[in-house]
Amino acid sequence: MKTRIRRGAGLLLAALAVGAAAQDYPSRPLRLVVPFAPGGGADIVARAVAAPLANRLGQPVVVDNKPGGGGTLAADLVAKAPADGYTLMYTTPGPQMANPYLMAKLPYDAVRDLVPVSEVAIVPNVLVVNKNLPVRTLKEFIAYAKANPGKVNFASAGQGASSHLAGESFKQSAGVSIVHIPYRGTGPALSDLLSGQVQMAIDSIAVYKPHIDSGALRALGVATARRSPLLPDVPPIADELKGFDAAPVNYISVPAKTPQAVIDRLNRDINAVLESPELKEQLAASGVVPQGSTPAEMAALIRSEAAKWKKVIEVSGAKLD
Repeated sequence: MKTRIRRGAGLLLAALAVGAAAQDYPSRPLRLVVPFAPGGGADIVARAVAAPLANRLGQPVVVDNKPGGGGTLAADLVAKAPADGYTLMYTTPGPQMANPYLMAKLPYDAVRDLVPVSEVAIVPNVLVVNKNLPVRTLKEFIAYAKANPGKVNFASAGQGASSHLAGESFKQSAGVSIVHIPYRGTGPALSDLLSGQVQMAIDSIAVYKPHIDSGALRALGVATARRSPLLPDVPPIADELKGFDAAPVNYISVPAKTPQAVIDRLNRDINAVLESPELKEQLAASGVVPQGSTPAEMAALIRSEAAKWKKVIEVSGAKLD
């Protein structure tokens, strides 16, 4: 009996300590881990969100870039960090939605070790082709690819990258035989796309828009359900391929067992930041659409997106070492 009483008292004291910590949260700087190098799309959005979030929280939010392993290095670091709300991850589909199916083994459990706080943004992609390809619409491109199986190459920023999976999803949806050419980053892929070494890519509007505007590349469709304000004359791929959507979702997650009160506080402040007219204007210049959510909504989105990319990965045979 005494043992049970002591155990119960211990649990009560622990719960009270967690509650007190949550009430005082945050009392020191936060660390926002980004799984990519500085200067990339995710890093830019993470930094744009970190500054106003710090103002609301009353503590600095320090962006810490940890690229490597397709996002697994950063995800493992956050998954194993103390579950106190001071280590967050700004992430894209890789760590929880795609890598479990791209990699034979992960150093963390993608479902149990990380929990979402909020969706942050949708980063619209666009399907582009080299200007010399004899097509002007998506329908013409699909017909051309079907008439020339194996002769159209599509570029990506690397094996397992969102641009790779978007291309594989298009390949399966359109029923075309096109060949994946992986590069070490978007820059080299763009260079060969402009020179005509590869003919097609699906990647960030922000990356390709200057070359679309110059006429070097031709935009055939945006990879979102609706048109993008940056490319108002370009129809969604979904107009031709029903249900097609390959815009990578960006969101913030924390280690599992982070107190719910802390998650709720972060969610409230992140969503408030995303409603800021200044942030919306800043992100719109890059074609990024701020998009908040509840933790439950983001968890449901992770499940549905993981199921979608699992199917694409299994059919394509894509793998990461």
